[in-house]
Amino acid sequence: MTTPALLIRGAAPYGEEPADVLVADGLIAAVGVEAAGHPAAADATVLDASGLMLLPGLVDLHTHLREPGREDAETVETGSRAAALGGYTAVFAMPNTDPVADTAGVVEQVFRLGAAVGLVDVHPIGAVTVGRKGERLAELTAMATSAAQVRVFSDDGDCVSDALLMRRALEYVKSFDGVIAQHAQEPRLTVGAQMHEGDWSARLGMTGWPAVAEEAIIARDCLLTDHVGSRLHVCHVSTAGSVQVLAAAKARGTAVTAEVTPHHLILTDARAEGYDPVFKVNPPLRTDTDVAAVRQALADGTIDIVATDHAPHAQQDKECEWDHASPGMLGLQTALSVVIETMVHTGALDWRGVARVLSENPARIGGLTDQGRPVAVGEPANLVLVDPEARWTVRGAELASLSANTPFEGVELPGRVVTTLLRGRPTVLDGVLVDPAGAGA
Repeated sequence: MTTPALLIRGAAPYGEEPADVLVADGLIAAVGVEAAGHPAAADATVLDASGLMLLPGLVDLHTHLREPGREDAETVETGSRAAALGGYTAVFAMPNTDPVADTAGVVEQVFRLGAAVGLVDVHPIGAVTVGRKGERLAELTAMATSAAQVRVFSDDGDCVSDALLMRRALEYVKSFDGVIAQHAQEPRLTVGAQMHEGDWSARLGMTGWPAVAEEAIIARDCLLTDHVGSRLHVCHVSTAGSVQVLAAAKARGTAVTAEVTPHHLILTDARAEGYDPVFKVNPPLRTDTDVAAVRQALADGTIDIVATDHAPHAQQDKECEWDHASPGMLGLQTALSVVIETMVHTGALDWRGVARVLSENPARIGGLTDQGRPVAVGEPANLVLVDPEARWTVRGAELASLSANTPFEGVELPGRVVTTLLRGRPTVLDGVLVDPAGAGA
């Protein structure tokens, strides 16, 4: 099906000088004064984008879509809806499903579900070990050569704690330029842990999750990556010590990249004071010092990207005692707003920086050649239009996810996604979902 041409008038690419942008046949056909005079503009639909920012479509390297197995919490369809509304054009789906995405069959199922929905490109992440049990390697090559063409592998939710197994995984993915995304958590240091180990855990009488449990695994894996000559990606970095380890590794040339979540950019362990399980997450919320460190690391490039770690949970898994609650928070529809609040409004990042950490770098790390591309002629028209002046109040029940476990309930956040384009086709128009057939969803 041919996508009709679209003439975007007056948008500001990367927050810079406003320009017209013509989209035709899934590509950016013209930018600036040439757009209106281009032959394809004659029959184009005109979209007034005055006052709006134009960015490459966002890419999330860390999303939990729960399907197959936990369709009561999320499905590929509902997660795709949340992603499109959040400005995303591609997401990477974590493998902690039931069955685990540790075979070609399961990753292909997730891939095809995403393609059938058609709102974002869904790229499955394969498990590193069979069943994510940390005992033997999963079918990495079979997943890499499947229709899903998996390039990122992770046991997220569990650490690949066995050093020999981690070494073997790093060696294995070298042959197809894959990357191991590590959930850095030394399990022996976090038995029974419920929150960050510090003043608040002592006050609240909860077992602590020490920062060193994250930092030690990152240090070990950076050394293994150096030894093997492979690629490592560190999931959800949360401590100032982890930032120091990463900075030292990058300085000596280690092929390591890292992510921070929106919630670790803005929330601290003090939120546990009321024992509200919505604030229970893994890794846990840390201290003000840690928040400042990860913000600075994101600004200076020590941390490469923001990844949502979108973790929907059914009501019964969150509305219970803290000890029994599942860790995790929604993130797809609030991530951009949190980055604006914490990084743009503070002057730590400009809009090109936002594109770098939310689109360009995640696409590069994940091996996507058609996402995170510049707003330039000939590039795929995976784009998002954002109203930077708008403010909105988060209501979990109004989000597209099947679950409502947002840590920002009732919070007013800046920035509104107005339009999302996937290969030139609107998936969101004026903040409303558009189904692939073109009708409002």
